[in-house]
Amino acid sequence: MLSKWEEGREGEERAVRTLKKEGYRIIERNYRTRFGEIDVIAEEKDYLVFVEVKKRNTLTFGDPFHAINVRKRQHMIKSALFYLKSHNCFNRKVRFDVVGIDSEGVKIIRHAFILE
Repeated sequence: MLSKWEEGREGEERAVRTLKKEGYRIIERNYRTRFGEIDVIAEEKDYLVFVEVKKRNTLTFGDPFHAINVRKRQHMIKSALFYLKSHNCFNRKVRFDVVGIDSEGVKIIRHAFILE
């Protein structure tokens, strides 16, 4: 039986494989700031993409996308702004995607939310 951390890591690996197949170029993984962590930072076409990965073994508590609440989005946005500032790339088109993994497979939601 995998620990919660191992399951999360396995989910991230699966998400990264899917993102690569879809044409994303992975720049960073597990980018940490004082505001929180961004699971994956990637490029796809003209976009710099900040990706949250959510895995659910069962749908008892809803699909993986329901796990991304307002607070999580705010932390991701603050972390993304920190990344943009520290890498001097405010001129990039930015978007936030979510990769949901459940018993039915892997699904990417592009433009899952916007800078607020």
